[in-house]
Amino acid sequence: MTSHHHAEPRTLYLVKRLELAIRARMDEALRPHGLTTLQFTALTALRQRDGLSSAQLARRSFVTPQTMNEMVRWLEDHGHIQRHRDPANRRVLLISLTDAGREILRRCDELIQAIEDEMLAAIPEVQRPLFRQSLIFGYTALNPHEAP
Repeated sequence: MTSHHHAEPRTLYLVKRLELAIRARMDEALRPHGLTTLQFTALTALRQRDGLSSAQLARRSFVTPQTMNEMVRWLEDHGHIQRHRDPANRRVLLISLTDAGREILRRCDELIQAIEDEMLAAIPEVQRPLFRQSLIFGYTALNPHEAP
C-alpha cells in the first residue's frame, strides 16, 4: 500500500478532476450539434452494439435506468434512434441507431477525437499504452465481474 501524503491530492481526486475536464470539453464541443456528452455516449454505445434494451444501454452509458428512459425518448423524438420489439421477448423494446444517429456520430467523432488527442499530447507517446492499460486495470479492480 502506498502511503498518502497530505500535500498530494489523492489519485481518485485526480481521476475525477480529469473526468470533469473531459466532460466540460465534450459538452462544449457537442452543444452546437444539439447533443450532450451523455447522449453522445449512449449513441456511441449503440454503435458498438446495436439492439440494446434501455437497461443495457443505461449500464453501458453510465446512467440510471430512469435517466436513460428520458434520454431514449429525447433521442427517439430527435430521430437518432428507433425502438422495436425484441422477437425473443415481446415485452422488451430494443434500441437501434437510425441513419441520422449514425450521421451525427460521424460529424461529432472528429470533435471528440481532437479532445482526446489534446489530452494525450501531454503524455509522452511511449507512456500512452501504459496510461490506457492503467485505466483499464483500475476499472477492472473496482468492477471485477464486468468486462472493461
